[in-house]
Formats: sequence, C-alpha cells, structure tokens
Amino acid sequence: MNPEDVKQLLKTVFTDADIIVLGEGRNFDIKVVSAAFEGLRPVQRQQKVYAALNDKIAAGDIHAVNMVTVTPQEVTPQEQ
Repeated sequence: MNPEDVKQLLKTVFTDADIIVLGEGRNFDIKVVSAAFEGLRPVQRQQKVYAALNDKIAAGDIHAVNMVTVTPQEVTPQEQ
C-alpha cells in the first residue's frame, strides 16, 4: 500500500477530515483532524481509525500505524 491508498480508506469514514499519511510498505504515520472526535477519549478516537483500516490490517497490507487524532480546535497554530 502507499500513503494515498491509506488516505482514501480513511476518507470513506472521515469525509470532513484533514488527513495526512506518511510512510511506505506496511508502516504508516497518520494524522486525522476531524470534528468526529469531539467528546471522545483518545482510545475511542484510535478505535475509529483502526475500524477504517481493519480489513487491510487483517490482510497484512498494513502492519504498523502511528497516529495522531485531534479535533480542529485541538490543532495548535504552528500545525496549521
């Protein structure tokens, strides 16, 4: 898989999100900025991301994921 493939998978669930995916092969760094994370604990946010990727993880197409999940209000000015 490539980063664009992973991004497109995430876009099917997080249609309003800003998504950045870096990496190659089966290891990816993901940042999702979405209002869908409002009121959720960090582990709940990660579960939403993993749910979108679960089929690819189970198939072995994705091995490792590092992720940052934030709401638009949690983005710092230097990150914009």
